[in-house]
Amino acid sequence: QVQLVASGGGLVQAGGSLKLSCAVSGRTFIIFSNYAVGWFRQAPGKEREFVAAITWNGGSTSYADSVKGRFTISRDNSKNTAYLQMNNLKPEDTAVYYCAATARRDLLSYTLHEYVYWGQGTQVTVSS
Repeated sequence: QVQLVASGGGLVQAGGSLKLSCAVSGRTFIIFSNYAVGWFRQAPGKEREFVAAITWNGGSTSYADSVKGRFTISRDNSKNTAYLQMNNLKPEDTAVYYCAATARRDLLSYTLHEYVYWGQGTQVTVSS
């Protein structure tokens, strides 16, 4: 079974930064570079929403308007890991952040059902 492990969350003051990581683990080997990766987040009482996505080689990226210019998605296929650098954090960024992977490696998808593998989530809390 393939698992994605998200890490790097925590408590930070408004204006601060965090860098999330999404690493592949599990008994089933996958070629990470065959997958596009997305980051989503879910705040209490709200639906899970798209944050950012990156194609298999990092050649294309996409961001939600709410994070554009503050967040940067990247990946290192040699480490089977994707990242989400979050700068100038705001209280409204508080949520559980999830990474996900889709075999449609050139797809920058906003929709949850496109993604096959999901991480367990990491909590990000931004205080005002």
